[in-house]
Amino acid sequence: MDIEQKQAELIEYFVKQAENHKEASLANVIVEATSHSSLFAFSEILAVPNVAELQGTEYSMFLDVLRLFAHGTWSDYKSNASRLLPLVPDQVRKLKQLSVLTLAEINKVLPYDQLMQELDVTNVRELEDFLINECMYAGIVRGKLDQLRRCFEVQFAAGRDLRPGQLGCMIQTLTSWLTTSDSLLLSIQEKIKWADTMSELDKKHQKEVEDRVEEVKKSLSLKKEILGCVGRCVLLTWWQKLHTVSRQTWNSGDMRRSSTLNLVE
Repeated sequence: MDIEQKQAELIEYFVKQAENHKEASLANVIVEATSHSSLFAFSEILAVPNVAELQGTEYSMFLDVLRLFAHGTWSDYKSNASRLLPLVPDQVRKLKQLSVLTLAEINKVLPYDQLMQELDVTNVRELEDFLINECMYAGIVRGKLDQLRRCFEVQFAAGRDLRPGQLGCMIQTLTSWLTTSDSLLLSIQEKIKWADTMSELDKKHQKEVEDRVEEVKKSLSLKKEILGCVGRCVLLTWWQKLHTVSRQTWNSGDMRRSSTLNLVE
């Protein structure tokens, strides 16, 4: 099952549970939700009126825990452990998984030293086992473990619930991105227009070159014909002159022979 679909089904289930329970039983729903191995989003549960009503009651610490899992990290829990309920092992693992997602929102290359400090891990082997077994196998992150550089290269990370005030920053970021995209689109359109213009000019130039080549071919063909005619005329004139000379030479010879004959007689 796709992780987004599974998340949606789990969120729907726990929202209905929260809507149908109050106080002590609702506290148990919160513990179950924050301990579930496949649930990583809690804003919808926080939005249930019954959950908000825990504020100011003896169960308000369960509301604080739910807020922690929606927006906080393992470091946040350690800093406020005295004011929060003790976490069961499944909750500890879940909160550390969420901490990895928070770090992945900020940087796509996470140094091992930073991860070990944030997750309270004492050695690289333990850290890599956690990243592989509890994060990548769970489908919440994908990436590459680089032992040589001692870092985790994030290729994909599931999104967390939006923190209070984060929506405005996200809208501002998206607005800035949209403005940049519009400028980029305009630039691309101008480049396309320029390319079309250059293409038309190139086609026109190519047509002019082809027409010029065709004119040259015709000119050469005409010159060839003219030269052929001139050559034939020259050859004919030469032949006529040669024929005339030969005939004159022949006539002169005949006259000499005739004169000789007359003298003999």
